[in-house]
Amino acid sequence: MYSSLWKSIHKRINMAFKGEDHLDSLPLPVQRMHLIQVDSVQRWMEDLKLMTDCECMCILQSKPISIEKDEQNEHILSSQYSTCNNLQLLLKRAWIISTELTRIAQKLEKNRWQRVHSMTVRVNCHVRSMINEYNTFTRSSSEEMHQLEKLLIDKCSEFTAFTERCVQTEDEQMLRSMKSCVNETLTTVAQYFGQLIELVLTHEAQNLLRQIDLSDSVYVTESAINSLFSLTQEGAHLCRIIAKEGGVVALFKICRQDCFRCLYPQTLRTLASICCVEEGMHQLEKVDGILCLTDILTDNTHSEATHAEAAAVIAQITSPHLTFTQHLSSFLENMEEIVTALVKLCQEASSGEVFLLASAALANITFFDTMACEMLLQLNAMKILLAACSDKRIVDTPYSRDQVVTILANMSVLDQCASEIIQGNGIQLLMEMLFERSSSGNTAEVAACERVQQKSAVTLARLSRDPEVADAAVKLSCIPRLIKLCRSPTERNNSDSVLVACLAALRRLAVMSPDRLEDSDFQQLVKPRLVDSFLLCTNMEESFV
Repeated sequence: MYSSLWKSIHKRINMAFKGEDHLDSLPLPVQRMHLIQVDSVQRWMEDLKLMTDCECMCILQSKPISIEKDEQNEHILSSQYSTCNNLQLLLKRAWIISTELTRIAQKLEKNRWQRVHSMTVRVNCHVRSMINEYNTFTRSSSEEMHQLEKLLIDKCSEFTAFTERCVQTEDEQMLRSMKSCVNETLTTVAQYFGQLIELVLTHEAQNLLRQIDLSDSVYVTESAINSLFSLTQEGAHLCRIIAKEGGVVALFKICRQDCFRCLYPQTLRTLASICCVEEGMHQLEKVDGILCLTDILTDNTHSEATHAEAAAVIAQITSPHLTFTQHLSSFLENMEEIVTALVKLCQEASSGEVFLLASAALANITFFDTMACEMLLQLNAMKILLAACSDKRIVDTPYSRDQVVTILANMSVLDQCASEIIQGNGIQLLMEMLFERSSSGNTAEVAACERVQQKSAVTLARLSRDPEVADAAVKLSCIPRLIKLCRSPTERNNSDSVLVACLAALRRLAVMSPDRLEDSDFQQLVKPRLVDSFLLCTNMEESFV
């Protein structure tokens, strides 16, 4: 019903104010507890000026407050910091408006006309405030934008007057007939609002890109790039706008100028963000971006920070989750140089962050083709990665171990990999990874730990076709650990993918050393079909009380 932009903004609001829209259905004490949990003093302080400005406008029936010219700065919603800060303020106001529009639709469904009207007045005030705020800091705006602003304000006024009439009407039949008109007006307001926000963001992206394109000042260019990066963090829709307006082209132009070398890290970081969308990938292909990245990675005169950010772009554009792969043909042409540079970066990484970015890029590349895995084998990457894992300063998180074990799992399809693993004490590392647990309980970290357990079991299953590897795994007591992971859902954090991988590894090891399993384990975990063992293990903790 609403524009795609409005939907994306509303989705972000839901993440920030999760559950707030459902407060009316809760008992009052629960509502209070919920608000205490969701809101904080800090959020209240941030939002207070937004809310009080809105209330002042409500009291004055949306009439602008007259102020002296020299006092204007005292009354503006926020001080004039920078384009980036002003856009953040604009987006904050937009989130509030889209939340109110959603809640109006909810109240309208329940025929709560008084609430609908009061919320409509608030939206009217917020829209006017947002437009006034934007016009105080924008350098120039187009005629199209002015027309859209007028359309939105007029439609909001019409919406407010409409809902006021509904509040004053007691005839139920008339209210039912008016409801469809109110719905239609609400839809139009949402559409105009979404179009205006899109136009504003496009206009600001154009301004920033113009600065990047035309300025020879390092300071001005750096400020514009930082502002552009902040915009990319607001979601995929903004990344699409920036890409369509030539953001990738402008940033790669910076990366090809030696006078801006000091800006390469933040420029590449911004590029990585933009290239999460298909439009960014298309632009990267058009400007030979992969060749530029290859040149940066293979140029030893660049700083480690620059190499790390170039690796981050490679990791982004090679993500196996992407559905668009038109850029891969040019990537394959430069793959050997890129892989060589990334292995070197892993070996020489001075911090966990640098290693994580380089290993993530390598992990993604190994999904392409076994050719990448063969390159890694020739470059002695196995030894380098295993050595890095013993350095807790470098491989210091489950995320880094996830990248390493991904590479090992993909390389394990090669027959030559087994001897490399044994020589580098890799079986011991895989055994340790089967014990991977989150220390913080953070959702992302827990998921990373599950992936580490799953991939280490997969790697063991693949490598155990080699009797020497299987024997080493058995001696390190891998079988008891695999059995524990199968039988105890808490050990694998109730992960089905970990369970399947562990059952597969256990069955491979059981072929090599059947005497290491008790009869009950063999009968339940090895002998039946895999699906039957899976169902047995997933039902172990069920209660029928």
